Amino acid sequence: MITIRTENPQDYEAIRELNNEAFGMENEANLIEAIRNSTYFIKELSLVAETNKKEIVGHILFSKVTIETVNGPIVSLALAPMAVKLKFQNKGIGSSLVKEGLQVSGKLGYTSVIVLGHPSFYPKFGFVPAVSKGIRPPFNVSDDVFMVYEVKEHALENVNGIVKYPDAFSNV
Repeated sequence: MITIRTENPQDYEAIRELNNEAFGMENEANLIEAIRNSTYFIKELSLVAETNKKEIVGHILFSKVTIETVNGPIVSLALAPMAVKLKFQNKGIGSSLVKEGLQVSGKLGYTSVIVLGHPSFYPKFGFVPAVSKGIRPPFNVSDDVFMVYEVKEHALENVNGIVKYPDAFSNV
């Protein structure tokens, strides 16, 4: 059985190892630590998937970003990174992490989530190409991989802007 819960300091090393294994490099683990030590970190939105043997097999992080518009910045969330241990992939753990994160995001009052991810995975949760909502990335990327989810219906109506990521993301 897998439990989704908020991370705690005892999980930090397991989260680092998990991300290093999943991505084959330290960039994502370093990103998590940089965000964790910044004002963009939201403790309730750093979630782990834990087995009944207390093994951390998945992690997801949502952190604050802004959408820069002509009317000023709009607070949003970035879903990045998400990792699941290789031997636990394709068992619904990633989906459980995304669903729980989106639910917690809404409870905390956030209205939208941005993701740069697989176009075959995220749409099943309601993510759509961000360009369809007037949201653009700050870098060159295909429209189908830069997506947004409205936690609150119509949250991005009449919004037109560019996502601004914290500096920590520039090293990924």
